[in-house]
Amino acid sequence: MIQHIVLCDLPPDHDRQELAAVMDGLRGLQDKLPGFIGFAAGPNRDFENMSPGHDYGFVCQFADVATAQAYLVDPDHQALGARLVALCADGVNGLTVIDLETGAA
Repeated sequence: MIQHIVLCDLPPDHDRQELAAVMDGLRGLQDKLPGFIGFAAGPNRDFENMSPGHDYGFVCQFADVATAQAYLVDPDHQALGARLVALCADGVNGLTVIDLETGAA
């Protein structure tokens, strides 16, 4: 399984409705991409004070590497990703992406 983790640095005045729409769109890709088996998103509470600047994040769960790669090149994902980049402080530099291979689904 692949855990695709995205952390976002959002300016205080970011468009919350646009962020919600992007997250809804990403969640909806589960219906389009077989093997896209989970999605969760929300504000970073940073209880350990280890991730300042990462105000929000989401996690996609993919059954395998092939599904993760299909997600990356999917045109709907790319369009949603461009909208997310536009929301972030300093554009693409306001994103941190981690892909963890955690074993079988």
